[in-house]
Amino acid sequence: MRTTMPREFVTVTTIESIHVIDLWLPEQLDSEAFDQLNESMMQTLDGKIDGRWLLDLSSVQYMGSSVLGLMINIRQHIKAGGGKLAISGLTPRLTQIFRTCCLEKLFVICRTREEGLRTLGK
Repeated sequence: MRTTMPREFVTVTTIESIHVIDLWLPEQLDSEAFDQLNESMMQTLDGKIDGRWLLDLSSVQYMGSSVLGLMINIRQHIKAGGGKLAISGLTPRLTQIFRTCCLEKLFVICRTREEGLRTLGK
C-alpha cells in the first residue's frame, strides 16, 4: 500500500503492520505548504494512531520550529492513542537540531530504517 500526499511531502508504506512515513521537506517551507503538510500528516494518522509508526527522515536536511512542533504534535497523537512511534534517518544536522531542542529525550531515535523496523517489531 502506497499513498502520496499533496506536493509529495509524505509517502506512507506499510511493512509488516508498521506504517512507515517517508518525509521530504524543502529547505524553506512557506505557510501554505506547512498547512498542507500538517493536514496530510493528520489525515495519515486518522483512525490509526494506535498503530506502530516509523517516521523516516533520511530525505530531510533541515526542520524549522514549525515542523519540529508538528513532530511533537504527531508524537502526542500517537502516544495518546496507545500507538508507538520511532524516528529514523536523522542526518548529523538534524541530530544536532534535535539535541539542541532536547527532542532526543521525547522520541525513540534509530539510526536506520531497518533498526526502526526492528525496534517497533518487538
